[in-house]
Formats: sequence, structure tokens, C-alpha cells
Amino acid sequence: MVLLLLIAVAVLAPLLAPYSPTGGELRDLLRPPAWQAGGTWSFPLGTDSLGRDELSRLIYSARISLLVGLLAALIASVVGVPLGLAAGYLGGRTDSFIVGLVNIMMAFPFLLLALLVAAVAGPGLRNVLFILGLTGWPIYTRVIRSVVLELRERTFVTNARVMGLSHLRVMFRHVLPGVWPTFLVITSLQIGHMILAEAFLSFLGLGIQPPTPTWGAMLSEGRAHIYEQWWLSALPGLAILITVLCVNVLSDSVRDALAAGTSRADDAEASMSPAIPQVVAS
Repeated sequence: MVLLLLIAVAVLAPLLAPYSPTGGELRDLLRPPAWQAGGTWSFPLGTDSLGRDELSRLIYSARISLLVGLLAALIASVVGVPLGLAAGYLGGRTDSFIVGLVNIMMAFPFLLLALLVAAVAGPGLRNVLFILGLTGWPIYTRVIRSVVLELRERTFVTNARVMGLSHLRVMFRHVLPGVWPTFLVITSLQIGHMILAEAFLSFLGLGIQPPTPTWGAMLSEGRAHIYEQWWLSALPGLAILITVLCVNVLSDSVRDALAAGTSRADDAEASMSPAIPQVVAS
């Protein structure tokens, strides 16, 4: 419910935000939250060093974080899932090459790779998505490969090969549906990871650039005032914490639900499997 509320806030940001996230008045700079001395309910969460309303910036930042988290995870999956399918199903040299590529990618520290790509391509939304997609696909490939290694020995895949179907058709028609539960769990976990990674890059100044508000950039801007105006860093940090926690809890729930469904499907297949070879043979 909290995650749905965050999504609703992000979608309805223009209607919910009381002020522009990029405009401010110098006479309103560094106002405390309404519950502190000197605060006012005109700015419930206070203002930053440029007089911009913190509540409005938090609301608009939710758009960026959720959008980047979802798109970056999908970009990583577009690369990682086909490679995992090919590695697990085809095996041999194809598997060795893809596993070697994954090991090389995972040997690079994320920060070093992000710094390198950002230095070459420059900061910005498009490049942040490219960086996160580039660094996020190996986890899809590794996990999907392990699932496919088990699926390719299952009865329905063996029967499909016996019937003369092509490798491509077996992979995408018969093996891929069995990968979807794992894909959903990985994606839900990766969304939280991508939100953290985007905040990390923006905190370092390598992510989405001002004046576009992001939680990571708000954290960075609040460092200079952290002892006197603690809310400038605490509030975006709390927003990141709540969002990622909700995504991870949802991921655990999805995993448990899909595991129960997979167990029932395995029991059904086991009860039907003795009759399947006879049908194929006939």
C-alpha cells in the first residue's frame, strides 16, 4: 500500500506539489520544517539553500527515482535474459563465452565503471539509464542461466526436442515461460537496487543534473548544512529508505507466492509425466 501511495504521488506530482520544484525565493531560504521554531505551514518540510520547497522537490524526485528504477531494470533484463537463456540451454562454447563475459563484467567495481561511462558519455537521464543497464544485466544472466540448466532437463523440454522443434522455438516457446517467475523476482529486487544506484550517482554529481530534483542530489546539497539544517539530508534519505524497503518487501512476497505456484505446477507435471512419453511415442 505504501508503494502504491508513492506511485500515486509520483504520477500526480503536478497536482500534489504546492510549489515548483525548481523555483524559489531567496527570502525563504533555509526555513525549518513547520514543527520547528521559526517554521511555517506554508513550507511544511522547510526549504533548501535556494528557497525551494522541500516537499515539492521530494514529490517530483519520486517520479525520477521510480522511473529510473523501472526502466533501468527493464533495460538490464533485455540484455541479460536472452544471454541467460542461450548460456543455459545451448551450453558448450556458448555457455563458456557468456559466463566468461559475465565474470569480467562482475569483476569491475560498479563505481569505477560508472565513473568511466559518465566521464565518456556525460551525466543526464539517458546516460544514467545506460550506465545502470550496462552494469545490471549480469545478475539476470547468471540467475536465468541457472534456472534454464534445470529446466532443459525437464520432461516437457525433452519432449519438445524429441518432436523436432528448433532450439530457438524450444527456448522461447517452452523454456522462457518457466523463467518468468524468476524474472519477476529479479526485476522487483533490481528496481530497488537501481533506485539506490541512481541516488548514489546523483549524490556524486554523475547522475541527473540540476535543476531536475532527485533524492540523491538533495542528499548531496544538504551536506553543507547537515549540522544546522538536518532535514535537508534526512528527508530525502528517509524517502529512499522507505521506497527501497517497500520494493524489497514486495519482492519477498512475489518470490514466496511464485514459489508456491511453481511447487503446485511441479506436482501436476510429476503426476502427468508417466503418460507423456507414451503419447509422444504413439
